[in-house]
Amino acid sequence: MSGNLLNRVFLARLAGTAVFDPNGDPVGKVRDAVATLRSTNQPPRILGLVVEVPLRRRVFVPITRVTSIESGAVVITGLVNMRRFETRPGEVLVLGEMLDRSITLIDNGEAVVVEDMGMEQTRTGDWLINRVHIMRRGRGLRRKGATSTVAWEEVTGFASTEQNQGVANLMSTLANLRAADLAAVLQDLAPKRRIEVASALDDERLADVLEEMDETDRVALLAELEGERAADVLGEMDPDDAADLLREVGEERANALLDLMEPEDAEDVLRLMNYEDYSAGGMMTTEPIVLTADSTVADALAAVRQKEISPALASQIYICRQPVETPTGRFIGVVHYQRLLREPPATLLGSIVDTDSKGVNPDASLHEVSSYLASYNMLSLPVVDANERLLGTVTVDDVLDHLLPENWRHDHRENSPVAFKTENL
Repeated sequence: MSGNLLNRVFLARLAGTAVFDPNGDPVGKVRDAVATLRSTNQPPRILGLVVEVPLRRRVFVPITRVTSIESGAVVITGLVNMRRFETRPGEVLVLGEMLDRSITLIDNGEAVVVEDMGMEQTRTGDWLINRVHIMRRGRGLRRKGATSTVAWEEVTGFASTEQNQGVANLMSTLANLRAADLAAVLQDLAPKRRIEVASALDDERLADVLEEMDETDRVALLAELEGERAADVLGEMDPDDAADLLREVGEERANALLDLMEPEDAEDVLRLMNYEDYSAGGMMTTEPIVLTADSTVADALAAVRQKEISPALASQIYICRQPVETPTGRFIGVVHYQRLLREPPATLLGSIVDTDSKGVNPDASLHEVSSYLASYNMLSLPVVDANERLLGTVTVDDVLDHLLPENWRHDHRENSPVAFKTENL
């Protein structure tokens, strides 16, 4: 290959590269490569690429369908088999399983760590992994050792099973993924690697990922976390999502985790678990944006701008008397985000509050809640008790989670049609 075309590619750098068909239309992004290990320490052969297409579905594209690899782009024939990717016996994920492995230099027996894998196209058109980018162990106070690139034949140890494999280099390939995309990646990893990656994520990031996973997978993953870690992650989740997850793990495990959680977090979750799962109280979040009538438009906009606030929660400001933490003082009404944009910053919220939104009681059914949202074209609605205190808010995404069938995320990725040319093999 010549010009911008490459015949040697380091795969960790290829992760996230856009994939195009011959017409220049986007197909997806590279997430991994599939290889097969060979005997007598011969360089592994690349079988194909794992490409993430719309709806977070990961599919297999044979390397024979790759027509060129350029700087920032992979071009394929345009024919994509839309069956969900699954590894077969004898296959390994280069990024998911081979990065961060401890291997040995043959000439001196030195233990090193894999940082990247380089593949090269042969004259016959095959792609082989013939380069390994390694890092030597740091000495003394040095946290990192020197790095270098060696030939595949100069190292050994890829065939053995490694416990407590590192994840630093794998994590760098996943760093920019949104929580929903990372959840899809985790669900495709081998259980061992899935646990290793989850253990390396910080509590907030892992909480976001768990909220996006299928019910079965997130219960299984939570079961692998130590009690203290699991409790910390639950504390970072939205209370309604944490309550849903605890309902799925069994009463004994749920009580043990609640005891380990911070009292304030546990109180919010317990309050939600006392309601029926498909009721307004069981679906609501207890952390809406709540302000008093003497707060200003500027105060409201500052609250909306917080990055942890979801679009649905940001759509409305709830006006209540003190206290403003749920359960609040008397619920007065709501101020819609669009109204905030039309008013001067110094305007008091009490002068523009919509008092017609009375909300629903916590025992309201899923049908009542969904009908309310549909009738008034709202993204969220208040949940109030008999004393007119705001208990929380039900957002449209919470309602959809309960309306859709169990494990809908997995089924959606499996069965949804796509907009580009496919083949059914």
